[in-house]
Amino acid sequence: MERVQVIDAVMGAGKTTWALNKIEHAPPWQKFIYITPFLSEVDRVLKTVKSRKFVQPTNAADGGRKLNSLKKQIENGENIAATHALFEMADDELIELLHTSNYTLILDEVMDVIEKASVSPSDMRLLLDKHYIEIVDNRVIWTAPEIEYEYGRFDDIKLLAKAGNLFYHRDRFLIWAFPPQVFNAFENIYVMTYLFKAQIQRYYFDLYKIKYEFNSIKDGHIEEYDQAADNREELYKLIDLYDGPHNQHGEQRTAFSTGWLERRNADELIEIQKSISSYVRRITKAKTKEVLWTTKQSVKTYLQGKGYTKGFIPMNMRATNDYSDRSVLIYAYNRFMNPFEKSFFQDNGVDVDEDLLAVSDLLQWIWRSRIRNGEPIKLYLPSARMRSLLKAWANYEI
Repeated sequence: MERVQVIDAVMGAGKTTWALNKIEHAPPWQKFIYITPFLSEVDRVLKTVKSRKFVQPTNAADGGRKLNSLKKQIENGENIAATHALFEMADDELIELLHTSNYTLILDEVMDVIEKASVSPSDMRLLLDKHYIEIVDNRVIWTAPEIEYEYGRFDDIKLLAKAGNLFYHRDRFLIWAFPPQVFNAFENIYVMTYLFKAQIQRYYFDLYKIKYEFNSIKDGHIEEYDQAADNREELYKLIDLYDGPHNQHGEQRTAFSTGWLERRNADELIEIQKSISSYVRRITKAKTKEVLWTTKQSVKTYLQGKGYTKGFIPMNMRATNDYSDRSVLIYAYNRFMNPFEKSFFQDNGVDVDEDLLAVSDLLQWIWRSRIRNGEPIKLYLPSARMRSLLKAWANYEI
């Protein structure tokens, strides 16, 4: 059995319930770190688990930083619940503490494991000219002797490069990767998500050769991974997918993508807004409190309208039940992988499937609504590509 187990099951299958039950019935000596996207879910862990006390990092630690609090709690051997945002700040000291502490990690939903690093091209050229760094297989290697460079303005580059987490990609920009040593510092790791094969974290695991195995959840127990357990046909029957003239805006393959939306002029965006408004007020006759919608943040103000503006949530919203009463959904977006992410993985020999990623993100967003309770929803999905991907998912074609 691999040390990293991916619990891959459709939203609402009971992954979180399984995790909390596992913690509840674990031997007293077993220690857990539970990482989740939202503070509300941290609170849920603290309130639900009765067999052992969980703590969460606070700003009351030395230096007023939650990261210091987290380190102190690890030193004390406490069971800890914290957010992705805090865990993504992991540094060498935290990794060293984890290596000697024998924790089990439960990761609720995948993390943001790569991002652009904010280093200017001129700084990179300077460091290369001074032979302070080398680029080997796209990775930035710090080569400056301590006698020449001890500390200064390039400390951030030095630390990331020494940790092996900095990549110089296509001579244009730097990419930071979450330190993979973290995933080697735990006794056992459970990653709970859906369609892990599509996730950026899966590509990251492949890049760093972090081995993992797939499992499913059935009746509250871990079982061998079975895609058929998704019950996709029955789930799709709960979705009343709009098929009408308001889809006219999205017939191009790239329609509603980030670039496409940001290239629309005001008149075009107004026409899209009219279609959304008509769908909400005339076709579904929905009340404000029934609607959930999303689009690219940069065009949100152009597409919002009376009767649905307050129902906006980001398209990457995961792992929250706060909107489980919503029944009318508008997903005015067409998800493609960020070009720098896609090319980064491909240049490093890792194949990506951005169609599967697109439908994965769409499903995660849809499942913030009442469909998670087995109740029907209405969905306006103006992108023809996204509609076809949703139908392909329902038919097990992707």
